[in-house]
Amino acid sequence: MPISPSSMINQYKFEDEPELRDLFITVDDPESHVTAIETFITYRVVTKTSRSEFDSSEYEVRRRYQDFLWLKSKLEEAHPTLIIPPLPEKFIMKGMVERFSDEFIETRRKALHKFLNRIADHPTLTFNEDFKIFLTAQAWELSSHKKQGPGLLSRMGQTVRAVASSVRGGVKNRPEMFTEMNDYMETFSQKINVLDKIAHRIYKEEREYFNEMKEYGPIHTLWSASEEDIADSLKGVASCIDKCCKATEKRMAGLSENLLPIIHEYVLYSEILMGVLKRRDQIQGELDSKVDALANRKAEKDLITEEIGKLEDKVECANNALKADWDRWKQNMQYDMRSAFTNVAENNLHYYEECLATWESFLTSQTADLHVEEDSEDRP
Repeated sequence: MPISPSSMINQYKFEDEPELRDLFITVDDPESHVTAIETFITYRVVTKTSRSEFDSSEYEVRRRYQDFLWLKSKLEEAHPTLIIPPLPEKFIMKGMVERFSDEFIETRRKALHKFLNRIADHPTLTFNEDFKIFLTAQAWELSSHKKQGPGLLSRMGQTVRAVASSVRGGVKNRPEMFTEMNDYMETFSQKINVLDKIAHRIYKEEREYFNEMKEYGPIHTLWSASEEDIADSLKGVASCIDKCCKATEKRMAGLSENLLPIIHEYVLYSEILMGVLKRRDQIQGELDSKVDALANRKAEKDLITEEIGKLEDKVECANNALKADWDRWKQNMQYDMRSAFTNVAENNLHYYEECLATWESFLTSQTADLHVEEDSEDRP
């Protein structure tokens, strides 16, 4: 069997390049907390490392979903043109599981575990200071650190600049490769969203079929009590349905664990990448506006020239960061998709083989019984 997509690239690297890994993170042990104003879940985050910048080789902290959101926002703030891994949404698989159910909590735990390990495996994000604090600080220390973030006016200033940049229109000097990235992501986003919707619809229909099958088998068993002559046949059908029902349940588990989360993760990735490309364009737009200002104003020429130089460096850094992350993301995405689809194919193959063998066995037994009856009838 191929590597389960639930382990993703982290497990792939662990198996193929163990000597390169020096940071191991586990998210487990969810706990429910009920207060007068809210109910929330915390998760244990255990970190083991051999890095010299850490004061200890092992840490254990508890984090809630809001803490993960804070980390993601800090990473986006520090690295605007890197592809930050997605977090699970506030409500995972809405309409399919209840909030705070065991299934919901386990689904979220796996997603949070994957989020942290994707960051740990990233060549740049893994050394982010806020990431280190997230892994090591106790709850009160993390709360204190959060308060040291940028103030409201600073955040408003960033928002105003972003809006102003978008109002100026399209980027005039966008390199061709980033136009191609944007076109690719528009197509990718459309296809992966359709795939996500269809996959969830298939899962829903499979669950409805499974529920019908659970009622279908016992009816034959009850019927056999009043039909002595065909009781064995009815019980045989009931047994086959029960085995097929169990096989269907296993196939549903494969879909919910190995396909649905992977596809939906890349739905979220598509949104993240579109945001990264827009932020790159905003940096490019700042440079373009300064170049226009230099052409229109002779005064302050030296000052504007200096600003242009800084912005050119900023654009180059943004471009290089995105290009490197883009190649890495596409490689990971292709690996994840191949693994997910291979798992689905093998699960389907096992499912149909199991059901086929079940019904063939029943058919063979019924054919043998018919031959026995025919022979007894032919005897004088």
